[in-house]
Amino acid sequence: MTAIRSILFNVFLFGSLTVFLFGAVFLLPLPERVMERAVTGWTYFARWGLKLIVGLDYEIRGREHLPDGPAILASKHQSAWDTMAFLWLFPRPVYVIKKELLSIPLWGWCAARCGHIPVDRAGGAGALKQMVRATRAALAKGRHVVIFPEGTRVAPGEKLPFHPGIAALYSQVSVPVVPVALNSGVFWGRRSFQKRPGTIVLEFLPAIPPGLDRKAFIGELERRLDTAGDRLIHEARRAA
Repeated sequence: MTAIRSILFNVFLFGSLTVFLFGAVFLLPLPERVMERAVTGWTYFARWGLKLIVGLDYEIRGREHLPDGPAILASKHQSAWDTMAFLWLFPRPVYVIKKELLSIPLWGWCAARCGHIPVDRAGGAGALKQMVRATRAALAKGRHVVIFPEGTRVAPGEKLPFHPGIAALYSQVSVPVVPVALNSGVFWGRRSFQKRPGTIVLEFLPAIPPGLDRKAFIGELERRLDTAGDRLIHEARRAA
């Protein structure tokens, strides 16, 4: 049954995405917020299909840890689900994304029009400075900035070193960094055809205030994400 549901959902997901992207071409000349609302609307449609077809829902924990103003959200990244979830939780979030993603026809054009922040991993210090400037501009507009410190999707329980971008943002932007743990990969794995029913948990952890040195910050961020992430993964697998 899981395999059949996965087939149906994949057809639904990629079919609706294709239709949306071709339609979104006509929105490119319009104001930025029009594209943002269109993209967010499609992710709500995808969320509806995921729950209806697969039986996969989600739960949010730790909202009390979110600062009153805009912040940087440093999230684990296990699934394509993570790239949509923050659009449901905040009015106009901005993602830090790999620059090469903007080269994808249609999808990249939409991402650029929404104001997401590209970073050139091979660009060195200049690329980091540009990312910091773009992040400051987004935060000044009241937008939350989402960054995946490991830079790519990582299987549940596995860990990769953090890219330097998160440390640059923490040290130079001077806003709280909120660690975000999740267990989405247990249900919707990286490059996985199969989607499993259940409940994804996304948990906001206590914010890390500005002021720590780079080594202390990275150590604290890793500790919080790993501890909470392992707990959520164990919880999901135990309930399966």
